Amino acid sequence: MQRTLRALGRDIRIARKKRRFPVADFAARMGVSPGTVVRLERGEPGVAAGVVAMALLALGELHRLEGLLDVSRDDTGLMLDIDSLPQRIRRPRLPAAKEDT
Repeated sequence: MQRTLRALGRDIRIARKKRRFPVADFAARMGVSPGTVVRLERGEPGVAAGVVAMALLALGELHRLEGLLDVSRDDTGLMLDIDSLPQRIRRPRLPAAKEDT
């Protein structure tokens, strides 16, 4: 997990620099402190998901968050669905006929 967070932070830092945003300006666009931006770019795990979303918004890349976990491509979830299927499917029982007395 740490490696992934560091890579995400590095990518955000590169995107910020490509846009020529100083840390202070980027933080102001995000509505956070410059220290939070630094922690985000270091990949620290305590940074809230909302901060990541605000960074993507400030970079004009919020649309990337929408497809983060596409349930139609969730192989584990799909396998769990398959595992929960019944082993057998029986015909429904017909209601018992009522006797006229």
